Amino acid sequence: MYNKMKGYRVERKVKLMFVADGWKVVRAGGSLGEYDLIAFKNGECVFLQIKSTKKDKFYYYGYMEDKYEGFPFRLVVDFGRGNVRITKPGKMLTASEGEGLEDFLHGNSFH
Repeated sequence: MYNKMKGYRVERKVKLMFVADGWKVVRAGGSLGEYDLIAFKNGECVFLQIKSTKKDKFYYYGYMEDKYEGFPFRLVVDFGRGNVRITKPGKMLTASEGEGLEDFLHGNSFH
């Protein structure tokens, strides 16, 4: 139960960061599929898988393509202490890899 609540809190945190940047965000019901959130803005759409860890490395075993149904697919990992990273999916992500989510949102760099 704790992991489910923690996961929901991190999803909500990421959703609110996107919404604050003008995105419309939909949460996937149950979050049991390949993605947790879908975000839309200015004709763009991105599928997001949200994860969190307190460690400096995160091992990911989910969907590994950078596109989902033709749209960008990104992995968002909250490493804690304000360090939320976004990247194309890969087997391992460190706390310094990818791009800071705030920087990503301001640049909207999907491609």
